[in-house]
Amino acid sequence: MGVPKRKVSKSKQGKRKSNKALKPPTLVKCSQCHHLKLPHNICPNCGYYGKRKVIEVA
Repeated sequence: MGVPKRKVSKSKQGKRKSNKALKPPTLVKCSQCHHLKLPHNICPNCGYYGKRKVIEVA
């Protein structure tokens, strides 16, 4: 069983935890209506996924 030999310093601990910060979501323009949407998702504004109409949006 692995047991730490020494205390982990605050700087080492901080370097390890630096990637846990919240990041804003990546947004891309829809190819049809040019509104921002999440990548690899149906556009909530027009209902297109790529060049295909997937859902009817009222």
